[in-house]
Amino acid sequence: MSNFKVNKSDKEWQDQLTEEEYRILREKGTERPNTGEYNLHFEEGAYTCAGCNQQLFESSSKFNAHCGWPSFDESIKGTVKYVLDKTLGMTRTEIVCSNCGGHLGHVFNDGPTETGTRYCVNSISVKFDKQDK
Repeated sequence: MSNFKVNKSDKEWQDQLTEEEYRILREKGTERPNTGEYNLHFEEGAYTCAGCNQQLFESSSKFNAHCGWPSFDESIKGTVKYVLDKTLGMTRTEIVCSNCGGHLGHVFNDGPTETGTRYCVNSISVKFDKQDK
């Protein structure tokens, strides 16, 4: 994935990430539904890439989609790349961090908000930065 600003070898990623983070971010895995730390998390702040710390989503765009994974109706402009995914006999749109290429999840056009989109994200793909008041 040399077309990203952060470009590390598999060994470097394995040294940096936990086994589960590596499986999801680098091998395009998925965490089990309703198990992620941020599924029902609604504090104010920003969600950043667990691989490179780039801000991806604001908490104001998060909603409960009742799908088992954290859901957002939009990303921060320019922080997510969209990749056609035809695995598992389906056609979907994968979302990856625009800075490091880390797999975040998928985006769907079935969101209930005015954007009509639902970014379905693995909790393990992101970290949360709480907004100080």
